[in-house]
Amino acid sequence: MSAVVVATGFGGPEVLSVIDQPVPEPGAGEVRVAVRAVGVNPVDYKSYSGAFGKDPAQLPRRIGSEAAGVITAVGPDVSDFEPGDEVIAFRAPGAYAADLLVPLDALTRKPEAVPWTEAAGLLLTGVTAVHTLVAADVGTGDTVLVHAGSGGVGLMVVQLAVARNATVIATARETNHDVLRSLGATPVTYGDGLLDRVRAAAPNGVDAAIDLIGTDEAVDVSLELVRTRSRVVSIAAFGRGGDGIRLLGGGPGAEAGDEIRNAARGMLVEAVAAGTLRVFVERTFPLDQAAEAHRLLMARHVTGKLVLTV
Repeated sequence: MSAVVVATGFGGPEVLSVIDQPVPEPGAGEVRVAVRAVGVNPVDYKSYSGAFGKDPAQLPRRIGSEAAGVITAVGPDVSDFEPGDEVIAFRAPGAYAADLLVPLDALTRKPEAVPWTEAAGLLLTGVTAVHTLVAADVGTGDTVLVHAGSGGVGLMVVQLAVARNATVIATARETNHDVLRSLGATPVTYGDGLLDRVRAAAPNGVDAAIDLIGTDEAVDVSLELVRTRSRVVSIAAFGRGGDGIRLLGGGPGAEAGDEIRNAARGMLVEAVAAGTLRVFVERTFPLDQAAEAHRLLMARHVTGKLVLTV
């Protein structure tokens, strides 16, 4: 038997429970992983909030999509991996678990130098960040405005944009300004007067904007500053597609970008192993405290990632 976090109903974190389920043997094209750490993401709590519907047939509902751990068994046709290999699993549905069956196409080898917590928190935010930069066509000489620059995706976008030789303006609370400066970005505080503060920080104009928070303020300021509307991209403002911005991810009318995201996994792992990209883990929780992790994440005051440990 293995511990698994499930949502027993639709609502807030109070519907989460830890139950024991049998540990199945891997089938064709699968491996079984003993999980060491699990990445926590906003989509995890949205999946049982009712935002995606309330079909009772989906209950109890397993949650999560990224983890890191050690292979303990392989399917009968698997030759590229063997028990004892350390791996990162993404996309791995039901990742909030002590043991997990993972298809081969969701596996990336974990470099020995990368800690478990960083490995588990890397790929969802990392591939999303790459997708936003490709969609906004950010490159050398561009000035890019990043809304919510100190969140999990935001810190990845900032680092990767700086690596592309772009000038980065990033919104965040004042308590997170120092970390953004340390990554090469110019921080500005969101809220009233944001447009004027960004103009002062970018006197030569803004070429592209990446919205990671979904507020009207973020979209409106971006549209005011960026000449080409298709270079304003958002992973959250799904009600603003009619304004000509590009919507990315799994929301209505959004570009999934699977090819871009899948191709980015190896590069991201190599960059973290080489020390040129950092996964910021603010706090870890035991697996059985997933509800507490979700409450903290829902408050929207997390710098970087939260991770569950097993």
